[in-house]
Amino acid sequence: MRSATTSIALNVSAPRDPTEHMVMGNPSDATTDPNHPENYLLPKAQYVMSYHRDRGIPNWVSWHLDTTWIGDTPRQDDFRNDPSLPAGWYQVQSNDYSGSGFDRGHHTPSGDRTSSVPDNSATFFMTNMMPQAPANNQGPWEELESYCRTLVTQGNELYIIAGGAGQGGTGSNGGVTNTVAAGHVVVPAYTWKVIIVLPVGANDVDRVFKTTRTIAVIMPNNQNIGINTPWRNFRTSVDRVESMTGLNFFSNVRPMVQNIIEHRIDTQ
Repeated sequence: MRSATTSIALNVSAPRDPTEHMVMGNPSDATTDPNHPENYLLPKAQYVMSYHRDRGIPNWVSWHLDTTWIGDTPRQDDFRNDPSLPAGWYQVQSNDYSGSGFDRGHHTPSGDRTSSVPDNSATFFMTNMMPQAPANNQGPWEELESYCRTLVTQGNELYIIAGGAGQGGTGSNGGVTNTVAAGHVVVPAYTWKVIIVLPVGANDVDRVFKTTRTIAVIMPNNQNIGINTPWRNFRTSVDRVESMTGLNFFSNVRPMVQNIIEHRIDTQ
């Protein structure tokens, strides 16, 4: 939780402020100016992203995960275009991945937003998707998603950022695919995720210390990844993800602390 007052507000179902998901920073200094279609800030109550119009997928999606987001709402499965994009931009359709050999892979998972129907439904906007090889999406990627929720049940809250990098993945059809949806959507070569794990508390950014656990993974977006391969096999440093993506994670954290936690590779 960010503060005690936030906790009280959430208990009476006050509207969620998208800035909740950017407490640790804005990895690409994205803005809501549509004149920058390669780095367009798209905030929602459930998550915030930097969207790339010409790639048809986010540069990154950032979200906060704690017990207030978890409930018993069933998966809505209402994949759909996102009308909140600026006028004239292509809106990726729910069937644009059909026959491609790739899953409609969530950035912010459905399972992380089960406190209400609107919250779960918001995870099915196609702006929250990327073409993911089934063995990636349904294997170690999903396992890490579940592990994050387990950490929440153990008294933690998480700040998570995810995305895809590069171009050219291999889905269930075989071969390398660079784009789907008639060129509107780029297939990333890799999927990545970075996570800060904190015990539940207030003033979160000030509670990130040199010993704070961070998790980072880079996974190949292909079928050779092995659906049963443990997510821990893909651990790396936050620095390595930054080098791959050009993003700057956790920029609101004190620089000395940031340097240490981003250099370390998780071993838990």
